[in-house]
Formats: sequence, C-alpha cells, structure tokens
Amino acid sequence: MVTIINDLKEIFRRGDIHIRLIFINTIIFLAVTLMQIALLLFNVSISEWLRWVELPASLSQFISQPWSIITYMFMHAGVMHLLFNMLWLYWFGQLFLYFFTAHHLRGLYIWGGICGGLLYLLTFNVFPYFSDVVDYSYMVGASASVLAIVAAVAYREPNYRVNILLLGSIPLKYFAILVIGADLLFITGENAGGHIAHLGGAVGGLFFSHFLQRGTDLTHYINLVTDFLLRPFTLKQKSRKPKMKVNYEGCYQPNQQTKHKETEDKQYSTRESRIEEIRNKIKQSGYQGLSEEEKKELFNASIR
Repeated sequence: MVTIINDLKEIFRRGDIHIRLIFINTIIFLAVTLMQIALLLFNVSISEWLRWVELPASLSQFISQPWSIITYMFMHAGVMHLLFNMLWLYWFGQLFLYFFTAHHLRGLYIWGGICGGLLYLLTFNVFPYFSDVVDYSYMVGASASVLAIVAAVAYREPNYRVNILLLGSIPLKYFAILVIGADLLFITGENAGGHIAHLGGAVGGLFFSHFLQRGTDLTHYINLVTDFLLRPFTLKQKSRKPKMKVNYEGCYQPNQQTKHKETEDKQYSTRESRIEEIRNKIKQSGYQGLSEEEKKELFNASIR
C-alpha cells in the first residue's frame, strides 16, 4: 500500500498540470464520497454542507457563498460524471500543452470555470423559463473548464485533425462546432445548467486564445493569485533538506536499485527534453512540420 501511495506521489510530482488537475479532482471526489458513506452509516447526511461548495443559481444564495464560483469546478455528482470530465481533460489537456504552456492551462481551467459559472447565473436569473427552479438549482463539475480548453485549442489550431469515435479523423474546428452546437440545442433540457455552463466555458476559451494571439493573457492575474496561494507549499518543498547520507570511505557501494533509479531518472530527463523540443517545433511550424520520427516520438510519449 505504501508503495502504491509513493508511486502516485511520484506520478503527481512528475506529471504535467492536466495530470495534477485530474489527481486533485479525483482525490476530492473520493474524499467527499467516503465521507458521505461514513456519515450515512450513522444516518447523517452532508447534502446541506455540500451546498456550500456547489454553485447556486440563485443570486441571493451566491452572494452568501461567492467562493462557490471556484469550488464547484472541482466537485462531481458521480463516478461517470468524474470519469468523462477527466478523460476529456486528459486528452485535450495533453493537446493543449503542444501549443500553450502549463501556466496557461492552469489559468484557463479556472477562467473557463468562472465564465461557465457566470453564464449559468446570468441565464437562470434573466430568462423566465428558469424562474420556477432557480431557488433550488445547483451546479457542479469541471465541464466548463474542459470546454474552455477544447475551444482554445480549436481556435489556435482549427485544422489540427483529431480521431473521434464513429466520425473518424476530422479537423478540430468541426469537432468544437459539433460539441458547442449540441449544447445550444439542449439548453432547455433536463441538464440545462450544465449545457449553459459548457457554452460559457467555450466562450471563455475562445476569448483566451483570441486575446493571447494579440499579446494579452486573460489568465495572467488568475495565475498571479494562484501562485501567491500556492507559495507556502512550494517554499516548503524547496526548503525541505534531503536526508543525510553517511558514506564510509572504501566501504560504500551503491546498490543495484539505486543505480537503476539513477538510470531511470536520466532517461526520463532526456526524454522530457526531447518532447519539449518537439512541442516547441509544433508551436513554430505546426504539427504538419514534424518528421515521421518526431511524430512517432510524440505518440509514444502520449501513451506512456
């Protein structure tokens, strides 16, 4: 069990930002689910407590819990809800990093979630269609954040081809249009709030990519605030001293496991440097500018 936990810690430490976001969402979901199960054994429900981290449609309720515009995008309603959102985040987060930076992805995840949440609030309080349900409607999920990532990449590289089940290989712009169009068609359906939030996230992603090409980063201040909040944790990691190792001259010999670990670390570092070179080349000349060998290396890296 300890080995598994250490392996997961190492994956989190070495993983790109989309991997870390997947870890964070999954850990939160598991923690909340286990807490619900434990309390239900004592006939105690935490549904009312969870309302404080879910995004309410009612403006009066939102004013009393403004932090929910952030917390809702890390909460999920069930296993399948989490699974689909995290799969999309993995696929398109990986694609996003070919053309943008990890800081951009982290900032856009939050920016897209905020845009989706604001459109949800606006729509439910402006249109009479939702007046009967506005007081007891709440929203959770990372869908708006993920759609922002999809839309940003589609705007940046509209002709980049992706393989979609049943549709085959199609340009990313048509896939984005298909997804956004489906959300438009279902904004009066059972999951109206979710589809509205998707549209808000997609618009946020388009704006991000559009303004970034003109030199304005809409996620700049979000990243400044996030860096400030995370600074205590990063400082703690930097200040942590390595464990003291005492070597006896003429007696110490590194064991086989240590040698193997050092070799793995060197190979990992070399591989990461190579993938970074390929990503930089994509940013300059596009995916089509890669050689067959470079495409193969990129593909192998994506399935590790």
